[in-house]
Amino acid sequence: MKYVRYPESFRLLLSGLLVWLFVNTLSAQTSVKIALLKYNGGGDWYANPTSLPNLIEFCNENLHTQIAEEPATVEVGSPDIFNYPFVHITGHGNIVFSLQEIKNLRAYLKGGGFLHISDNYGLDPYIRREMKKVFPNLDFEELGTNHPIYHQKYNFPHGLPKIHEHDGKDAQGFGIYYRGRLVCFYDYECDLGDGWEDTQVHHDTEEKHLEALRMGANILSYVFAN
Repeated sequence: MKYVRYPESFRLLLSGLLVWLFVNTLSAQTSVKIALLKYNGGGDWYANPTSLPNLIEFCNENLHTQIAEEPATVEVGSPDIFNYPFVHITGHGNIVFSLQEIKNLRAYLKGGGFLHISDNYGLDPYIRREMKKVFPNLDFEELGTNHPIYHQKYNFPHGLPKIHEHDGKDAQGFGIYYRGRLVCFYDYECDLGDGWEDTQVHHDTEEKHLEALRMGANILSYVFAN
């Protein structure tokens, strides 16, 4: 076979084209998906249908993340949970994890996954009970206002913002640490999930909506960076 020696300029152009194709193919493959956690017990796990899509859109536009536009729905006990670096749980009422679900969620969190809990008013006693089953030797710790989760792209010098009033208590951000890594963030008396929803759903102001989205973006930014 006769060897054809192409000009240097052509070879540089071809090399650049191959690099461009590689980078763009890689970018298409590196988009990630986050998920809503579906649970048993009677609570309304499906409570805020527009919240995660709105948060994803905000993060992709403002943080330049590559999160799939449509969040997945995954059951607590499903092996599919390991496909998502971030899962979100919300609701107003009872929640019950089976023994198999407890083991699965524990393995997910120990293995690098992250759980965000948003108390949609009424979830608190149930989620605390169930998370104690997941990590019997660990407790929720309140995160100080200097925690990095409050100081990502958006600065919240006073900690977790208050989005919805509920009982009028101060908003609190709690975390569970496993071997020094924050594996769970719990917004209490805040209701970030409601704040992410379309503003007409809860008649939120644009200011509160934006505040909630920015805090949510901080959470995702923290998770992807750690």
